[in-house]
Amino acid sequence: MDLMISTILFVNEKGETIISRFYRDNISHAAARAFRHTIIAAKKFTSPVVKIDKCSFMYIRVDKVFVTAVTKQNANPALVFQFLYSLIELFKAYFGGTFDEDTIRNNFVLIYELLDETMDHGYPQVTAVEILKSLIKTGTAKGGPIKSKEEAEGITSAITGAVDWRQPGKCKYRTNQVWIDVFEDVNLLMSTKGAVLKSDVAGRVMMNCHLTGMPECKFGMNDKLVMEKKDAKKTAKRRHGSGVVIDDVTFHRCVNLSSFDRERTINFVPPDGKFELMKYRITENILLPFRVIPVINEKGRTRVQYEIKIKGKFNSKLFATNVVIKIPVPKNCAKWDYIQCHSPKKPIYNPGKAMLIWKIKKFPGDASFLLKAECVLVASVSDKQWSRPPIEMEFQVPMFTSSGLHVRFMKVVEKNQYRTTKWVRYMTRAGSFQIRI
Repeated sequence: MDLMISTILFVNEKGETIISRFYRDNISHAAARAFRHTIIAAKKFTSPVVKIDKCSFMYIRVDKVFVTAVTKQNANPALVFQFLYSLIELFKAYFGGTFDEDTIRNNFVLIYELLDETMDHGYPQVTAVEILKSLIKTGTAKGGPIKSKEEAEGITSAITGAVDWRQPGKCKYRTNQVWIDVFEDVNLLMSTKGAVLKSDVAGRVMMNCHLTGMPECKFGMNDKLVMEKKDAKKTAKRRHGSGVVIDDVTFHRCVNLSSFDRERTINFVPPDGKFELMKYRITENILLPFRVIPVINEKGRTRVQYEIKIKGKFNSKLFATNVVIKIPVPKNCAKWDYIQCHSPKKPIYNPGKAMLIWKIKKFPGDASFLLKAECVLVASVSDKQWSRPPIEMEFQVPMFTSSGLHVRFMKVVEKNQYRTTKWVRYMTRAGSFQIRI
């Protein structure tokens, strides 16, 4: 399967071709007319990939403009669409964030230059804005003149090589530092009997690199495959430092995937500043930060009794912040009688959302809070039963991960051999955290 694009078309919603660029001679202008009659005139926008007269049309729609790639080869659609979206982001960078028909017509010279630089004979080359700024001197994203032979060689290396997100000699810092943030969103669906129906963790590793030169970084975490190689002892109970099983992972394009498949270590030349190194999902051995035990009894058609206990399940030295428990109530609730509330602030009833909102600003890891209350209902002629929506939670737990993932090492290697200061921070937040009642 190859990524070979013969033509790029920019067509408006009337079917008129605004700009076209033919990279190969195996596609004629009749293809544009066929796309106009078959798709735009007929308004058949059900599929982004259409085959007409042995030609594959892959298109995206951006503000009444159809950006279309045409090919006769067996091209990979995912790669084609990735190139088209990168092309749109590139145009927006040059045109101040806008991309419409008027912008295209007013900047057709610049667009042709960009199309020539981003693709060669049907093969995508480079779509990085910083590199193209140094090559194209037209438009608002105009870069400075090339001052030296070394800078010219750096541009050539960035285009022909794989590192187009960092230019040699551009990044210089007095203090070399790396900030690593591990954010996790824990999702939970618990049954009325306290059984976990579904739980998973969606995480991402954010980095902020202030490093001089062209450093090569090696990032390691407690991946189960690596840990089992280093430690032959296997225990049934997970402890801090034991391996975690990562189900799905997506890396930034700076990561060397071959080394990860071979050694399970993440090697990369980082972009300058903030970027997302990886995203992952974990479904096994999830440590839930809170345990919620709800007991709700309906006393006839006039009262509902609540007894809700929430207990922290993380280290006693840690604190959760901005904890919010949203407790659903019947819509015909008239008033509340608070019987017992073990928290600094009492819950607040929100009649518009039909829920009792219980906020705890600071929640110690080994603490537990109890709420006992009674809801008085207004008499209703309807016999419709209360649907009992689930209890929902919001929270943040700094320096804690529900998956157990943690950073084992972060090595920075650069020819100047400078010292690097590393900072690591963890944060677990509530995703879809629901407890059925």
